[in-house]
Amino acid sequence: MGNAQTATIKGVILDDKENPISNVNIISETDGTQTDETGFYSLKIPSNQDITVEFSHISFKKVVSTFNLKNGEEYEFNPVMSVAVEQIATVIISGNRRQNIDGVTVLEPETIRKIPSANAGVENLLLTLPGVSNNNELSTQYAVRGGNFDENLVYVNEIQVYRPFLIRSGQQEGLSFVNTDLVQNVDFSSGGFQAKYGDKLSSVLDITYKTPYQFEVNADLSLLGGSLSVENISKDSKFTSVIGLRYRDNALLVEAKETETNYDAAFADAQTFLTYKFTDRFQLSFLGNASLNKYNYAPQARQTNFGTLADPVALVVVYDGQEKDRYQTLFGALKGTFLVNDNFNLKLITSTYHTTEEEYFDILAQYNLGEVNTNIGDDELGEVEFTEGIGSQLNHGRNDLDALISTIEHKGDLKIDDHRFEWSVKYNNEDIRDRLVEWEVIDSAGFSIRPPFLPGNEEPYVPFNGPLEPFQNVRSTNKVKIDRVQAYLQWSKRSNLGTSEIWYNAGLRLHNWSVRQTDSGTSNAADKTNQIVVSPRAQIALKPKWKKDMLFRLATGLYYQPPFYRELRDSLGTVQPGVKAQRSFHLVFGNDYSFKMWDRPFKLTTEAYYKSLDDVNPYTLENVRIRYRAKNNAKAYAYGLDMRLNGQFVPGTESWFSFGYLKTEENIDDRGFISRPTDQRLKFAALFQDYVPNIPSMKMYLNLVYNTGLPGGSPSYADPYNYQTRLPDYKRADVGFQFVLVDDEKQFNSGWKKPFKALSFGVEIFNVFDVQNSITNTWVRDVYSKRQFAVPNYLTPRVFNIRTTMKF
Repeated sequence: MGNAQTATIKGVILDDKENPISNVNIISETDGTQTDETGFYSLKIPSNQDITVEFSHISFKKVVSTFNLKNGEEYEFNPVMSVAVEQIATVIISGNRRQNIDGVTVLEPETIRKIPSANAGVENLLLTLPGVSNNNELSTQYAVRGGNFDENLVYVNEIQVYRPFLIRSGQQEGLSFVNTDLVQNVDFSSGGFQAKYGDKLSSVLDITYKTPYQFEVNADLSLLGGSLSVENISKDSKFTSVIGLRYRDNALLVEAKETETNYDAAFADAQTFLTYKFTDRFQLSFLGNASLNKYNYAPQARQTNFGTLADPVALVVVYDGQEKDRYQTLFGALKGTFLVNDNFNLKLITSTYHTTEEEYFDILAQYNLGEVNTNIGDDELGEVEFTEGIGSQLNHGRNDLDALISTIEHKGDLKIDDHRFEWSVKYNNEDIRDRLVEWEVIDSAGFSIRPPFLPGNEEPYVPFNGPLEPFQNVRSTNKVKIDRVQAYLQWSKRSNLGTSEIWYNAGLRLHNWSVRQTDSGTSNAADKTNQIVVSPRAQIALKPKWKKDMLFRLATGLYYQPPFYRELRDSLGTVQPGVKAQRSFHLVFGNDYSFKMWDRPFKLTTEAYYKSLDDVNPYTLENVRIRYRAKNNAKAYAYGLDMRLNGQFVPGTESWFSFGYLKTEENIDDRGFISRPTDQRLKFAALFQDYVPNIPSMKMYLNLVYNTGLPGGSPSYADPYNYQTRLPDYKRADVGFQFVLVDDEKQFNSGWKKPFKALSFGVEIFNVFDVQNSITNTWVRDVYSKRQFAVPNYLTPRVFNIRTTMKF
């Protein structure tokens, strides 16, 4: 098996007189070996799972041990075998958490599966880390250190995965690609990452799916949907399979919001990861995913009270029409791994991603804006008693997208003494066909409001005889092909510097891409551009031999983001092939301080960072939809400080507290620096696990997030220099209570609980304090006063959920 999926146990086996024992049989569930004449042995085992290893010899009492080691870890285990009747007791050995020399945060899959959230999963746990933010619990997207949702790399088993293009709001998203039930390893880097990772500006999420070692079934059911996963291994241990099914229904959350609606949405997917080991040196694996998301939304009515206590205002809206969306994705990838020897392996990866997306809507909103009755005891308390403005808004959309992305990649990994060399050559072909038809008509008191880029009128005082124009009108048809060739070479080495341990990493990435439009019906249909960028990156980590356990890291490099399709499409829907790659210079300094408190392990991680960006492609952010200007007419910067304290605040459980400070600004067309749309100035988060002392089977999980407001309070069409208002701070607490009936320590040999390896029931409370968080503003215009009112669009209130998990 490849290094990325295994760990190594090695050592010398002695008798009770400290003499080495040869020909000891060492057997695990997946492999076996023997000791040589010196008593030495080396055995590879699957990583990140409990593996039982048996040491036996005809002349000695056998020893049985259970190991759980990290990927690539080498653990020295030197058992002593006795000829006496006594046997060494069975022990469970877990490898220490690997040193964070490369700035990668390692997250435990079990923690991910337990933490409560309106959108539970890997991405939810990321939001408790410093520097990672998202003010929308219905979305799985996240922004890292001032970047946007498109600036994050996501890999599953070394294969890059994608998300749908057209989704504009969190409640349309449904399921992320990553299936939590199948996850074995989660690594996350929020900046300054190695050259082996691709060309994005902000972060890397690197997921490894399970390689099973026994048959197992997991199920998770709640009012929001459910999941089922099955793990299996053949008798000869050559074939392993993991299959996962998921279904999600957001009705519990969407129908709790202030807009009355007929909501019918279903999000479902099926994933599988299959591996066949032809020989000890060659294996082939397949990763597949089929996802179907249907979203039918027919709003009926809404009333939003806002303003101040002295001047309360209400917006009352009556809707007509509906939205029907459909997102279907198919993904398949084959990976062959050839282990030339213990220090040299080669891989070949091919993948295809196909998405077809439809977004159809016709929604008429008729609104009434007025003063609210605040007389306590009045029968009409809270009702609009004086109308300041009336109007209507009609939104129409017929958007279709069909994208096919194909990839082939060769990767290599070679170790020579203390040196490690990694390389890759990769080819991508992206074929995208897109039709965009959106328009919006707005009137106030019967008078049509003209687009902001056209001369205004003096209605209702002066009649206007010009043609009626939609307030927004976007129409385009694009057929685009993008070819990419990427390559990297990186070197790393562990060594000593005096009494200190030191680790080096240096690498170089190359990315060449060409954009070609075909049959678009526009004057630039034959345009083809070709560009190339080179990205050098370096890291160094130093661990001094001090009394205090300290580790220092420094990372730097140039990071480019060649444009993906959405970054090529401007606000009018026209593709601009000449858009250049955005560039960012990273400088990250980090420190890990490991210590003991209350005789339990803790770690304080601190990172200070600075990013200088040029050739920036400005964008507007509305809910989760990003619209680019498709121009490289801005420069920007970001700097900040991230801190996280994690450890066993409660014995046997890991919890952490995070703090992040960020400042990011951009300068568009040399007009001066203003806050970027993701300028999340302060961030506090906590993830806490506990149990009830008198009822140890009752577990408690708490997820707290506080983010200061984003500068997202302006209309999407507006000049950002005229609107720098911020949304309110985002405050949220989710709590879960879980009663454990069966687990590793509570097994039953009879009764109805016998079939279960694990069983628990619980309740989750989302948004415990019922805070009114808002994600965007609806801008309501009054033709008489020429005023615009920013009406907040609130997210989910307090919601209760019931959940059960089981394992067979």
